[in-house]
Amino acid sequence: MNFQNYTHTVTNRFIRYAKIDTQSNPESNTCPSTEKQKNLGKVLLEELLEMGISDAEMDNFGYVYATIPSNTSKKVPVICFCSHMDTSPDCSGENVNPILHTNYNGTDLILPNDKTQIIKFIEHPALAQQIGNTIITADGKTLLGADNKAGLAEIMDAANYLIKHPEIKHGAIRLLFTPDEEVGRGTENVDMKKLGAEFGYTMDGETIGHIENETFSADAVSIIIKGFPTHPGFAKNKMQHAIKIAAEIVNKIPKEKTPETTEKKEPFIHPTSINGGLEQVEIKFIIRAFDTPTLILLEKELEEITTSVLSQYTKCSYEFIVSEQYRNMKDVLATCPHVVDYALEAIQRTGVTPILSSIRGGTDGSRLSFMGLPCPNIYAGEHAFHSKQEWISEKDMQLATQTIVHLAMIWEENS
Repeated sequence: MNFQNYTHTVTNRFIRYAKIDTQSNPESNTCPSTEKQKNLGKVLLEELLEMGISDAEMDNFGYVYATIPSNTSKKVPVICFCSHMDTSPDCSGENVNPILHTNYNGTDLILPNDKTQIIKFIEHPALAQQIGNTIITADGKTLLGADNKAGLAEIMDAANYLIKHPEIKHGAIRLLFTPDEEVGRGTENVDMKKLGAEFGYTMDGETIGHIENETFSADAVSIIIKGFPTHPGFAKNKMQHAIKIAAEIVNKIPKEKTPETTEKKEPFIHPTSINGGLEQVEIKFIIRAFDTPTLILLEKELEEITTSVLSQYTKCSYEFIVSEQYRNMKDVLATCPHVVDYALEAIQRTGVTPILSSIRGGTDGSRLSFMGLPCPNIYAGEHAFHSKQEWISEKDMQLATQTIVHLAMIWEENS
């Protein structure tokens, strides 16, 4: 296949999407967690309809569904490409101002509206592969939103290509754009029957060439501590302070089992918030491990720490609440290895060396895999996400787009 005569739309789409504030909110109970995510959904819907994808729709929850119809006589499994519309609550996504750094020369990138934000060449090894390319950043005041608006733009560009090139044979392709992935609720209201796909791919990975078939298994833990309050002027030998008890628990977590000291496939316990006062405090944790038995052991260790600390405070009590978040998608993908194999081949056809790897995190694909849609994660090219130093390469986005097109072809060829 020759893309030399095709003018990629991915960069213009990405810039357009990045300017729309879609930050999700972990404290909200609505779906989507922020109504503004639908503003991007409406833009995507309009663009899909303009392409000629007539069944495109956005539901009340903000999910966008669409179909690129089959154009082959073969019976090809329906595949899905998925990306999320929201950006992280960790960094502002309001008034994003994308900056194009053309013909990148390997120097540090000083972001113009906050010159303390410097994307240093020495701290971002992937920049070494981008000499001569166009790099896109924000202006230093916000995140960029490449996580995951790059994935959206790549899927949309690939859809545009397939619609304009009917000579490329493929089966039916479903597109799914989700809200609230960043707050762990991206698949909460997916209508799997409506989606109607057999296999899927999230476009939400980092470095060019990577495909991820393995994630953490993940749980959330909430510890609610009920202290014993008294007037501080008469507190001696009486007061048992919930905040101080919470601090003791957090301080007893082994330092070698925290995100700051772990990498690769090492698990961790991570406190994400402490809220409350003298009488009652809630500590929220995320627990991560690549296998469920280790996850359970970490939860047991955390509860043992809690029990040990509370044993010193006879007037106090606690609740220990575990909530399942997602599981390692490798357990599902191992039953259908061709899904990953086809993606590796698609990356290779673009001239890029494919790299199979694991994610120290999760994607919508984690949950989708256990909802009946085996769904590995393909690179979108995003780097330093959730931060003001987020960046992406135009070339990487174009190659990710081409990977999607090749993948559609490969499914048709092998059916």
